Parts: sequence; structure tokens; C-alpha cells
Amino acid sequence: MPRTTGNYRSSTVAGETVRAFVPNALPPAGPALRVEGPIDTACTRAMAAIGRLEVAASMVPSTEWFLYGFVRKEAVLTSQIEGTEATLRDLLEFEATARATHEDDVAEVCNYVEALTYARRELAKPKGLPLSSRLLCEAHRRLMKGASTRRGGDKKPGIIRTSQNWVGGTRPGNARFVPPPADAVPGLLADLDRWIHGRDPLPPLVKAGLAHVQFETIHPFLDGNGRIGRLLITLLLEHWGVMQSPILYLSHAFKRHQREYYDRLSAVRTDGDWEGWTQFYLASVEEAAEDGVAVAQRIFAITGKDRRRLMSHAGATVAAIHLLDLLPSNPIVTVPKATTLLDTTAPTARKAVEVLERIGVLRETSGKQRDRVYAYQAYLQALTADEGRAERPGA
Repeated sequence: MPRTTGNYRSSTVAGETVRAFVPNALPPAGPALRVEGPIDTACTRAMAAIGRLEVAASMVPSTEWFLYGFVRKEAVLTSQIEGTEATLRDLLEFEATARATHEDDVAEVCNYVEALTYARRELAKPKGLPLSSRLLCEAHRRLMKGASTRRGGDKKPGIIRTSQNWVGGTRPGNARFVPPPADAVPGLLADLDRWIHGRDPLPPLVKAGLAHVQFETIHPFLDGNGRIGRLLITLLLEHWGVMQSPILYLSHAFKRHQREYYDRLSAVRTDGDWEGWTQFYLASVEEAAEDGVAVAQRIFAITGKDRRRLMSHAGATVAAIHLLDLLPSNPIVTVPKATTLLDTTAPTARKAVEVLERIGVLRETSGKQRDRVYAYQAYLQALTADEGRAERPGA
């Protein structure tokens, strides 16, 4: 339904005068966003899928297994949307060995994990920062750590921009989108904070999607806006009780339908199409949750089978059993890392690794005689098997 979602102001950047878009405050108005009909149906389906995901997660012996893998999947995928090339395997190998093929990209993915971990801890503290632009600035500071050195230019981590930016194109004049002038940003963020902590009756799942669009439109930082905007969805879903923990890797669906993701964001600004965005976002939530259910079921089956295989093996040791339990949170290991994880001696850890390699749980991947690296291959395949899934019809 046509509506005006903001206004344009003239702004000068890089010697060019451009039309910068200043969004209206949330919620959508003129007309209001109505959740009856297709949006209500999509929201019900998405919430049901989230429920199935949380049930599936409860099947796994340790929630940390699930959280470890899924948080890192989201970190990799949200970074890939912005052009990084690091894979989940790259990240996990770096965590195990401190070596990386795409070192700069892996550093950015690690920064995302740190930013999310920091924000969740703050929100859990009785006197921590509330979910606000201030918290997002602190998360951004961690996300962009070292980015100026890697990419060139001062990215001003954690600082709201004081200059005009633009999105897409080779210069401001042919940009895909020009966000609000810098002097409008503090007020727009304050409006967003008030709305997040207000009493809007829209379903929390829907509200998280609206907040994401608003943040992306404000584009308050010089870099890293997309990742912080998607992190905001994750934080809101947990903060508002939609989910118990951040086990929904929504960026997988956004990346799979990346062109539509950008088109839907743009259509809110140009056509006021909040309905189109909301239906796309809810379908993405449902898709990501169903992906997660399938992964959880695979993990449950694999870890159960491998435990039975180890327990029936004549050479099983207590250390090997303990290490197997730790592998889903450490799917790539070295003997020194296993020694630390097990809090034991190197010979005991080496024997545990050898037992797991002998029964086919671990596979040596480095091809070296020294500094060998072992992967829980079946687990890694289960965690990444959904990455080749086709687009949903009409996407």
C-alpha cells in the first residue's frame, strides 16, 4: 500500500550535492502496518518454525554445542553478505591453530563473534547497558577493531558518523542510496531507541524486522552498518523473548536471497512497502529456522552414533570419551589444544586423538608430520550441509 516513509534533504559529499533520505520514525504510518491476512499467516508460520528450532536444540545434549556452531555460522554469513570470503572452516581452523587462509576476513568474522558476545553479556547484567544505540556503538567498536588498518581509511569504530556517507555506486552521484545527513543521525537513533522500549502492539518478531530496516536506513556508522543491523535482529529476538538464545542464523536466508533482501529494503524507502519487506523477512525467518532444525537433527544423529561407536571400541579411554563430548564446540583440534581442553598431559591427549582418529571420528587434514590438525568431519558437514539449498519459489 503506497505511503510516504520519509523525506529528502540536500547534502554535500565529495564535492557533489545529493538527495539524502531521512526516514520517518517508527512505526509505519499513513497507513499503519496491518498484520491481518498474509502477514499474520507468515508470522504464525515463522513463530511455529522458531518453536520447532528450539525443540530441536533441546534434543542436543549440550546447548553450548548448538550455540557455538550457529553463532559462528551467523558470523560467517553476515560477513559474507558484506563481501568477505572467509568460510566457517576458515574460522574454526583459526580458532584451533591461530592460522588462517583469509586472515583479514577471518579477523572480521572473529570480531562479529566478540561483538555479539559482548552485547549479550551486557544485556544479561543487572547494571549492563540497555538495548540502545549506545550498546550498538560498543558492539560496533568491537566489530570494527583493526578495520582501519586492514581496509585503509579511518572507520571510526564505535563512533556515530559526523559526515555524509552513501551506499553502492562509484561516487555519491550514482549511489544506490544516500542515508540521512550526519546532523540528523543522533535524533533518528534516539527515536529508534524510544520505539524499541515503547509499547507498540505489533508482534515482537515483526518489530525486530522493522527495527532492522530503520537502522539500515539511518546507516549511522561509516562502515559495518549491515552487520550491526543484522546483529540488532538477533539481540531483539532474545531481548523480547522470541527466542531463548541466538540460534537462528538469519543471514543464511538473507544471503541466499541477497538481491531480494536489498530490493525489499530499498522498496520501503522508495515506495513505502513495509508489507513487502515484512513478508520477505518473516519468510526468511521461517526458512532459517527450518534450516536450523535440519542441522540440529543431523548433529543429534551424528553425535549419538559416534558416541556409540566409541563406547563399543576396545581402545576407548576416559580422555577420548571426554574429548568426543567437547568436539562439537571444538570441531577442529590439535594435540596441544586437546591437552588444554582436557586439562591433561600431552601423551594422554595424543592417545585420545589417536583413538578418535582410528574409529573415524577425527580426520587429519593438514597432511603434515608435525603440527597436525584434526577435524570432526561429519559434524562440520552436518553444520554446513544446508549451504547449497535452492532459493524458495518466487525469490
